[in-house]
Amino acid sequence: MDQICDDLAAEHAALDAIVADIDEATWSTDTPADGWDVKDTIVHLIQADMAASLAVSAPEDFVTAKKEMMSGGGSLDYFATTDGKTGADVLELWRAERTKMLDAFRSRAPKDRIPWFGPDMSTLSFATARLMETWSHGQDIADTVGVAWPSTDRLKHVCHIGVTTRRWSYMVRGMDFPGGDVRVELTAPSGELWTWGPEDAADRITGPAEDFCLVATQRRQPSSTSLVTEGPLATEWLSIAQAFAGEATLPDGR
Repeated sequence: MDQICDDLAAEHAALDAIVADIDEATWSTDTPADGWDVKDTIVHLIQADMAASLAVSAPEDFVTAKKEMMSGGGSLDYFATTDGKTGADVLELWRAERTKMLDAFRSRAPKDRIPWFGPDMSTLSFATARLMETWSHGQDIADTVGVAWPSTDRLKHVCHIGVTTRRWSYMVRGMDFPGGDVRVELTAPSGELWTWGPEDAADRITGPAEDFCLVATQRRQPSSTSLVTEGPLATEWLSIAQAFAGEATLPDGR
């Protein structure tokens, strides 16, 4: 838990460094995520972090809150609304809430079961999912303000979720899962090779780990990356890869 929490804290810090000094006009700039500006994006992270803190530290209270939220339309605004707040106000709130969430994660064992909006998750998987969401929304903000989004070996967490959600990518679209094995070989930012799946699988995905993360979180189209697929299973999976929960979506042309 310490390692994933340290990595999540580092991801928070990387995004914080991007938004800490932007002006109010930039906070209101639209991101590539349809309907969300920079402030909306950080507010979403705040809401999810608040919900996560409650789920980890007081599971029964979270289940009650979840029922109330769903009966009211299912919006995460149930956990926090920031109407009328400046970008600086939102940033201060995010810093406070993400610290509470990390403290809650560190108080639990890796295999403890935590309730969430979908299936329960282990604490370790939950913290990993929060890192993935922070990284992917951080990419949206970096694209918006025109700065480089740091590529680090923390991406291995995102890659792992991207690989393990292959079946989910079909399920969320109501498609039959074809089965079969796909070998995934990704080059980390450090140059290390990360692999998943049988070495002798005929279907393969190879290329930069960052590109795989961008596709799996639907921040880029496969055709705009350096990823290479071999075999129909690999090609089809990459075209619909979705590492996050929620309704089925597909990336735009960005």
